[in-house]
Amino acid sequence: MAQTAVKVGSKVVIAPQHLQQLFQSLQSRGYLLVGPTLDQGNLVYAELTSVADLPRGFRDEQQGGSFRFKRQGNGALFGYGVGQQSWKKFLFPSDWPLWQARRTQDGWQVVPSQEEVPRFAFMGVHSCDLHALAVQDRVFIHGQYADPTYQARREGAFIVAVNCTQAGGTCFCASLGTGPKAASGFDLCLTEVLQDDQHYLVAEVGTVRGGEILAGVSCREARGQEVAAAESLVAGAARRQSRSLDPRGLKELLYRNYDSPRWDEVAARCLTCGNCTMVCPTCFCHTIKDLTDLNGEIAERRRYWEVCFTLDFSYIHGGSIRVSPQSRYRQWLTHKLATWVDQFGCLGCIGCGRCITWCPVAIDITAEVQAIRESEANLGQGE
Repeated sequence: MAQTAVKVGSKVVIAPQHLQQLFQSLQSRGYLLVGPTLDQGNLVYAELTSVADLPRGFRDEQQGGSFRFKRQGNGALFGYGVGQQSWKKFLFPSDWPLWQARRTQDGWQVVPSQEEVPRFAFMGVHSCDLHALAVQDRVFIHGQYADPTYQARREGAFIVAVNCTQAGGTCFCASLGTGPKAASGFDLCLTEVLQDDQHYLVAEVGTVRGGEILAGVSCREARGQEVAAAESLVAGAARRQSRSLDPRGLKELLYRNYDSPRWDEVAARCLTCGNCTMVCPTCFCHTIKDLTDLNGEIAERRRYWEVCFTLDFSYIHGGSIRVSPQSRYRQWLTHKLATWVDQFGCLGCIGCGRCITWCPVAIDITAEVQAIRESEANLGQGE
């Protein structure tokens, strides 16, 4: 067991049987561990108490409109990609009280929040989701006004990233430079190597506190061939991705094609269910509701997640300004890939592929962008 903190940038090897020590090292410092678990056949992010809670030996199969979680017959601890959920739910809760007031003899008195800010340790964060956290940081922390709930939870979070060693069926992070290898934004990053009867994890230290946590974990310096094996697996995952999204000139492309007939074609399939926005790790749209109890003694204001595919979302006095599925899908995709850049200086898409997997009719954001590119190119040739 390492007795002193491991230096930032160092790479060490942790045996699978010693990963529990990492859990214990975090728990002893007051962190609440959350990460991937198996719940009725689904991959969900929930509280972890031990390594046994991880979906060991499982893999995911994802295609447009399809997700399956299956056993793969080995002891891989992180042999799967991203699921329906993202880490957003822990930092930007879907239902949150903004304030509450109680009636008194002298009127109304605001009740201060009693919440103790949890110190999360996120276990198994993929590179695409690290980029999603960075996007949400721009929205909730680095803008003109900071969201206090998000900021307090985010600044206290410890991040254990996991490099992808197999390609997801719908992901396209390699084309956007957001994965599958985690480059920054983590305290520790693990790459699981399981080949030739060998099973170990190469851990890279990203921060000082990450190195301090490893002081409580049995580990040793990684050998050159072990680092090379880990890097080779991650590079192979990037090569095997079947989808891509070319970001060059993307914002200008969408602005030029605001009236493209392609929007009508995709709208004919779109159910406006909002699944794509609910599973997206960067979407932050919300609505505010004021509520009172039946006795009129308690009033509160709550914030709820909202989706831009509802008629109510764009309601202004007199009605909704986006009444057609065409206008709502166009709004969503154009915001993700164009107006988001004007607002925050980055794309609102991180290539995780969730919107493709969880769309009931398998609408593919990469295919829609490519169709607009091709239609514009064909129009130019015709002229």
